[in-house]
Amino acid sequence: MHFKAILFDLDGTLLDTLEDLGNAANRVLDKYGFPTHTMDNYRLFVGDGVVTLMNRALPEDKRNNDTIQICVKTFREEYGKSWNVKTRPYDGVPEMLDTLATHGLKMAVLSNKPDEFTKLCVTEYLPKWAFDIVLGQRNTLPLKPDPSGALEIAKCLDVPPSHFIYLGDTAIDMKTAVAANMFPVGALWGFRTGKELLENGAQALIKRPQEILNLLDLTHRNSKPSVPPP
Repeated sequence: MHFKAILFDLDGTLLDTLEDLGNAANRVLDKYGFPTHTMDNYRLFVGDGVVTLMNRALPEDKRNNDTIQICVKTFREEYGKSWNVKTRPYDGVPEMLDTLATHGLKMAVLSNKPDEFTKLCVTEYLPKWAFDIVLGQRNTLPLKPDPSGALEIAKCLDVPPSHFIYLGDTAIDMKTAVAANMFPVGALWGFRTGKELLENGAQALIKRPQEILNLLDLTHRNSKPSVPPP
């Protein structure tokens, strides 16, 4: 398979956003008198959108619609004040993007982070690279793992989904790639484990960003998931 485009997840794949997300959520919880969480807990809470994040962070007996909605609103306010305090590109991501650009691949970003914050993060931390499309969570499209956003990007770029690599770090990303008929690649430097990625459809796992280059000219899809050599 000769790949013509690559679709990236954002949080946990291109950018390490965990502390800014977790700290904002903890400020919300603290404001309303709920227990806060460690960053390791937030590794499991993030990835499915803000509503699910706050639902997971709240005590089980407080997960009613009114409380969740109040916390979501407050989270947006808190995150809006501090989305760029600890966030940074992962080591190796700039070099990966440089090399992909020289290969002429079209590049896009699809995130469950709200659209305005997705675009802010890409503009702030990845300004050097010309992504063809950057999409976050919008009311007009369902969240991942629904493949609608990925398929919209493929249509806009005029590239068949089967000619996309999809690079992400969670089960949600792998499920999205499978549903969209893209080639699912798991990023092991992100928020989740290789086991989770493989169980949800990853066809390859990479330990460092530039290992994505080993996959650019696959002649066929492996029957078994692979880990490119270090």
